[in-house]
Amino acid sequence: MLDGYLPFLLDGARVTVLVTVASFAGAMLLGLAGAAAMLSSRRLPRVVARILATVLRGVPELVLILLVYYGLPIIVQRLMPADGARFAFDPFTAGVLTLSLIYGAFTAEVFRGAYLALPRGQVEAARAVGMRPTRIATRIILPQMLPLCLSGLSNIWMVIVKATALMSTIQLDELMRKANLAAGATRKPFDMILGAALIYLLITVLSTLVQYRLARASSNRRPKRHVV
Repeated sequence: MLDGYLPFLLDGARVTVLVTVASFAGAMLLGLAGAAAMLSSRRLPRVVARILATVLRGVPELVLILLVYYGLPIIVQRLMPADGARFAFDPFTAGVLTLSLIYGAFTAEVFRGAYLALPRGQVEAARAVGMRPTRIATRIILPQMLPLCLSGLSNIWMVIVKATALMSTIQLDELMRKANLAAGATRKPFDMILGAALIYLLITVLSTLVQYRLARASSNRRPKRHVV
């Protein structure tokens, strides 16, 4: 069926997983920063965070990928002119940066919602006993937020896995581009695209199993309420 191109496709799957992991990590970091800005007591960070989130969530992923890959180097080149120097993104960096920005906006909303769901009394008690803000965040807020975020973060992971297929438009050698190259070489587009689809499905199934285990572990760590 794949005419010996399975290793070729699996190499593309390896790049897909790398892009997904890097983009998800970037989205987590940007999401925390975005949620902190949205929850800030100052007006300027809230407004800026809302505007960026609206833009990143409103413009299609493919358009943003092309803007970052082709447009951002042009902007940098014009702002920082240098004799004979040429600024350019490699496809991997451009893809990871774009997906991190896009899904960082969605992740910020997940973190924001989880924070608002936390009981206010614990944070107020920690402040009353003199705990520093960083210690409150690492010891009280984040450990309780993450179980509440797990479902939303799992969905974002799945969406990023599928969004990596758009990276083929900027010649990143991920799974979809490898499938297209194999289809052109063998003249069997259906077989190669079907093979890629099955590999995507395998990644999704494995991700679902990991998420299920994380959800069970998270539920087991939660304190049980006893009804008197």
